[in-house]
Amino acid sequence: MIEVKSLKKQYPISGHGWGDKNSYVVHAVDDVSFVIEEGEALGMVGESGSGKSTIGQMLLMQTQPTSGEIYFDGIPISSSKKQDSKLLVGKVQSVFQDPFDSLNPRMKVRDIIAEPMSNLKSWSKHEVDSRVEKLMTQVGLSTEHLNKYPHQMSGGQRQRIGIARAISVNPRFIVLDEPVSALDVSVQAQVVNLLLDIQKENKTTFLFISHNLAIVEHVCSRIIILYLGKIVEIIETAKLHQSQLHPYTQALIQSIPVPDPTRVKIGNTLKGEIGSGTSISNGCRFSPRCPQVQAKCLEQTPQLIEISPRHWMACHQYHDF
Repeated sequence: MIEVKSLKKQYPISGHGWGDKNSYVVHAVDDVSFVIEEGEALGMVGESGSGKSTIGQMLLMQTQPTSGEIYFDGIPISSSKKQDSKLLVGKVQSVFQDPFDSLNPRMKVRDIIAEPMSNLKSWSKHEVDSRVEKLMTQVGLSTEHLNKYPHQMSGGQRQRIGIARAISVNPRFIVLDEPVSALDVSVQAQVVNLLLDIQKENKTTFLFISHNLAIVEHVCSRIIILYLGKIVEIIETAKLHQSQLHPYTQALIQSIPVPDPTRVKIGNTLKGEIGSGTSISNGCRFSPRCPQVQAKCLEQTPQLIEISPRHWMACHQYHDF
């Protein structure tokens, strides 16, 4: 469904623009390529500052790429072209991270869910009202909430409203940007299971963006691991705990909390913090924090190559030079 080729996004900072000698450039996304298959739930994981949300915004055409191409059903799209944005109308929707800020506080729940249908579908008021009530039931909410305002509902309920709004027009593709990170742990499980039911029932394609590898592993069939704007690994979820993994992926797995105080984890402990993306030099982006760093890691940027079927990695440790 979606193909991304050599996608880059850079932001000028400090100066007055691109030509200012005092300007710096943040390489938010740097030469990223991947595909999303029809009906797939693809995960995208990385620390804050890795470029996850920026990629999601470019796929939604909310942000224009600095360079590179995005194809939807084989047709190139660009946020600068109105005809391209029309191509995605009704086909692409999103669920945002913060359920407290992503809903209009002056609109009732009924109107929030109905708004996309009123704008994008030529349905009668009766058809829209009927659809709204069906969606409320589908996301596990009572129709009694339809005349309430967002502030009268809990965080989990608000996120369910956001999900109902997103699926109201039967989109083919949904970008879910940290959809459960602002919720309590107990509510997270409910919302994740709701998303799984929707994906299974509607065959909707998901891009599930998160910093929580455990949740993404539960939802998605494939996972993209990002570090400082670069893809370091693309792997099927079923292979996530095998031995041949990128050192950063290994560190993310080690960081997953285990509800057993007697269990001692053995493996990579990730030290330091992710860089700013303003100073990009030759070599692997992860090398300053990698426990397995070698001399060539500081000199050569590893290419993303397929080391086994449907398993891609950018690491000198597994490359043949």
